[in-house]
Amino acid sequence: MPIPTEPIGSVPRPTALLEAMTSTNPDPAELERQYDAALRDTIARFEETGSPVITDGEQTKPSFVTYPLSGDLQLAPDGVTIPFADGHTRQLPALAAGPFQYGVYADSYLSAALKHAKARVKQAVIAPSALSLLYPQQGIDGYSQEQFLADLADQSEQDIRRCLNAGADSVQLDFTEGRLSVKLDPSKGILNNFVALNNTVLDRFSDEERAKIGVHTCPGGDQDSTHSADVDYAELLPSLFELHAGRFYVQLASETDRKRVLSVIREHRKPEQFVFVGVIDPIDPRVESAEEVRLRVLEAAEYIPADRLGSCDDCGFSPFGDDTSTSRDTAFAKVRARVEGTALADKG
Repeated sequence: MPIPTEPIGSVPRPTALLEAMTSTNPDPAELERQYDAALRDTIARFEETGSPVITDGEQTKPSFVTYPLSGDLQLAPDGVTIPFADGHTRQLPALAAGPFQYGVYADSYLSAALKHAKARVKQAVIAPSALSLLYPQQGIDGYSQEQFLADLADQSEQDIRRCLNAGADSVQLDFTEGRLSVKLDPSKGILNNFVALNNTVLDRFSDEERAKIGVHTCPGGDQDSTHSADVDYAELLPSLFELHAGRFYVQLASETDRKRVLSVIREHRKPEQFVFVGVIDPIDPRVESAEEVRLRVLEAAEYIPADRLGSCDDCGFSPFGDDTSTSRDTAFAKVRARVEGTALADKG
C-alpha cells in the first residue's frame, strides 16, 4: 500500500480575493464570485500536484480558529493574545454572554469543495481546547464556565460529526495551542485540561469514526513566525498521544533534531495510532526537493512502522486569511514536492 500523504489545510488566498475581502466597501456579490473562483482554482491546483487527498485551502475561512464565531454570539475584543517570535500578535475575542453556539459548521466548507473535487477531501476543524480560551477569566454572569465547556463539547462534536456525515475523507482537529500551553504553563496543568476536554469530545465517537479523526500539532505558523517553537517538543508529545484519535499530524520538517522527536514518537505512540510526519516547512521560502522529502520519509520509517506512517506539511500555509508571507505558487510547489518525494520513498 502506498505511503499516504496529505496537506494540513490552508493555502494562500489569491490577490483578487484578498482585495475583495479587505475592501472598505465590499460588494457581497463580487466577494462571493472571488470566493468561488479561489475555491475552484485551489482544488484544481491541488489535484494537478497529484495529491491523493486535498482540502479546500480554507479559502473562505477568516481563520482556522475563528470560523465558528458568527451569528448571535456576543463577543468582546479583549480575549487571549498570542505572541509570535517576530513580535507580532494575534488576539482572540472573548465570549461576553452565553449560551455558546457555533455560527458556522465546517461541513459547509466541505460540501462546497466536494462539488468540484475529484480527489478525496479532508476537512480541518478547530479543536474544542482552542475555543475554550474564549471564556473570560472574570467569568460571565449567569453562564458558568462548566456550562460553557459542556456547550462547547456539544458544538464541537456536532462540527466533527457533520463533516464525517457529509463525506469527509478524514477530519483533522487543529491543536496548535497544545505546544503553546506548555510555554504558558510549564506545570502542564493547561495542557492536561486541553487533553481532557478534547477527549470528552473524541470519546463520543466509535472506534471506526475515530480512525478517521486526526489531531494536528505544530508551534504555530503565521507570517513566517511561530509562537512556541522554543518549547521542547518532548514536553508535549507524550500527552499528545493520550488523545483518543486515530491519526496524528506532527510538525517535524522544521525541527532541529528530528531523530530525537521521532524517538519520542516511537516511545509514546499507541499501536493503533497512525502518524503523518511533517516533511515540508511552510515557513521556509525555499522549495524542498522531492529527494529531500524522500529522505525525511525514510528517516521516519526507521521509527514508525510502515503501515502506520504517512507524510504531511508541517502546518497550513496561511492559517489566517490575511497572511501573505508565502506565495500561492510556492505553496503548491511545496505540495508537489511532498507528493513526489513520498512516492519516491515508496520505492525505497
